[in-house]
Amino acid sequence: MKTIGIIGGLTWHSTLDYYRLLNEMVNKRLGGAHAAKVILNSVDFAEIKVLTEAQDWEGIAVIICKAAKSLEIAGADCIIIGANTMHKIAGEIQAAVTIPVIHIAAVTAAAIKNKGLKKVALLGTKYTMQLDFYKAKLAENGIETIIPGTTDIEYINNAIYNEFSSGLFLPETKAEYLRIIDILIEQGAEGIILGCTEIPILIKQEDCSLPVFDTAFIHAAAAVDFALTDQ
Repeated sequence: MKTIGIIGGLTWHSTLDYYRLLNEMVNKRLGGAHAAKVILNSVDFAEIKVLTEAQDWEGIAVIICKAAKSLEIAGADCIIIGANTMHKIAGEIQAAVTIPVIHIAAVTAAAIKNKGLKKVALLGTKYTMQLDFYKAKLAENGIETIIPGTTDIEYINNAIYNEFSSGLFLPETKAEYLRIIDILIEQGAEGIILGCTEIPILIKQEDCSLPVFDTAFIHAAAAVDFALTDQ
């Protein structure tokens, strides 16, 4: 079994889910008392939040690349960054290490393509929704992306940074997210990407009539596939 390196704390609430998922998936595959081999480097989200809101991607890259290098030195065989937005700098992170960085948007695109969907809605931080780094990975797989309107983008983003990062997952926020999802369905979405690793804590498949793509689950599954595949 290879060792999975996680850059966590982005936020720690979803990092908990990553750790649980990795271990559950490995145990399901191998049985017995097996668990995942994991090395975690958890950063201070408060620093990342300030830099993200300033769109200081170079400053973020310094922190995340340092974390990635430490994981490689510690013996990780691959790296997963436990946040969709931080994949804005995935190229810089990959350049900083010699082990593979598993890109969350690439594996999510593969999961969507596997279901034969051509048009999906993307929910996440405003950076994930509005910048091109995520949508480009989907477009490479022939998948069209739609996003909410400006007011709803701000609502989703504020909930992520001001509620989810503090561990608040409120019923009224869930109702608003489902309202936004209904609008996107009316606009032709065939599936919904939960493109922030905290959103699946709030929204579950049973809440939606269309397929939802839990990016933390998909990302963790790709890491486990890597860890358990002979190369």
